[in-house]
Amino acid sequence: MDGTESGWTVVIADDHPLVRDAMRHALMQSLNDVQVVDASSLDEAKAAVDRLGAVDLVILDLNMPGMDGFTGLAAMRAAHPLVPVAMVSATNDETVMRRAIEFGAAGFIPKSAPLETIAEAIGQILDGQVWLPIPRNAPSSGTGTSRQDIASRLGELTPQQLKVLSMMSQGLLNKQIAFELGVGEATVKAHVTAILKKLGVHSRTQAVISARLLDFKTVD
Repeated sequence: MDGTESGWTVVIADDHPLVRDAMRHALMQSLNDVQVVDASSLDEAKAAVDRLGAVDLVILDLNMPGMDGFTGLAAMRAAHPLVPVAMVSATNDETVMRRAIEFGAAGFIPKSAPLETIAEAIGQILDGQVWLPIPRNAPSSGTGTSRQDIASRLGELTPQQLKVLSMMSQGLLNKQIAFELGVGEATVKAHVTAILKKLGVHSRTQAVISARLLDFKTVD
């Protein structure tokens, strides 16, 4: 990224104004003619992408309202698979970083990173690369092929199916999920059937175990 490109559109989604300001400064430092749209929740970020149509990058806070761990990332990727997503978080846990990449993030940027590093990360992501503050080929702890396979299967779920799966993992029954979503119970049953099929499991319990990958929480 040489800073000569123009006409970039970036959505910054974080519930902390200071973080949004820092990201905005980094964008101004690395890009020319950039339009920055702020959002303070996942719903606001998704609405912004829907409204704008052409977005070059979405920057998502891992722990802002609506994210529910990695569910928000998976939902954004399912709704807009062609838009690269960079995750930001206060955590420096390598396992969390790698898991974000497994769920489709194009990069993971610690909030503690200097502005120059943030600018470099954003530039590489916009160039089509995957950016991590750690070597991608470094040994990982607890990240195996089965987890990657499950992450890939979870990525095939629609945004509505992700919502249903999240509610299932909270112990809600079909009737309760139907009430929360404002749909019929038959619709929820259809979603559950589709979820089980896509995840390659045979019971709600197995689906919930898979969903625990999405519920990895960090302190922000």
